Amino acid sequence: MYSQLRDFQYLDDDGIFRSVPEYPEFPWFEGIVNAVTHRNYSLQGDHIRISLFNDHMEIFSPGKLPNIVTLDNMKYTRYSRNPKIARVLSDFGYVRELNEGVKRIYSDMEEAFLKDPKYSEPNKVAVLLTLENTILSRKIRNDETKNKLFDPTDLPEKQLMVYEIIKSNNGINMTNIASLLGFNKTTVDNAIRALKKKEIVVFKGTNRSGGYFNTK
Repeated sequence: MYSQLRDFQYLDDDGIFRSVPEYPEFPWFEGIVNAVTHRNYSLQGDHIRISLFNDHMEIFSPGKLPNIVTLDNMKYTRYSRNPKIARVLSDFGYVRELNEGVKRIYSDMEEAFLKDPKYSEPNKVAVLLTLENTILSRKIRNDETKNKLFDPTDLPEKQLMVYEIIKSNNGINMTNIASLLGFNKTTVDNAIRALKKKEIVVFKGTNRSGGYFNTK
């Protein structure tokens, strides 16, 4: 599981780049342990599933919440559907007593400045834990930083001319850029390569002449 999760880098106040994990360890590990401990093993044809998405993680366990446990009281109510499995996992130090585990999932997510975990019961036949990361807000901050640092007037003349054409005509292809500027395709290609390397423009399409370019 560790190898499937990412680290995010940020520039600290001391000017040093540091890494933070995509999710704190305890919430996802405890979520998996709870899925194993409280799964309804009488249900056949489905499995515990862990799904990773760009902006969130889902831990799916067949079987609705057991007995007196509900979505509203699960942080404070303890009930084990499979006491023998719970006892074995407790002996190994995996299961937390007095429902400490669920409460700590919430607190660890909060301490990591992440949204609260989301528990749900899809179709009343399973329990789903969703943990969200901060990739969207990180992308916004990164884009804002790039915009602050980028000054088009610092570009060489031909790169600036190509940039201005693309900015005014998002979706334009290389053939049309060359035609509008009166440049040959090699000149345009070199300018675009430089702009792409600087992460100022992006290419979308199947080929450079038939595809199109956008400014970031």
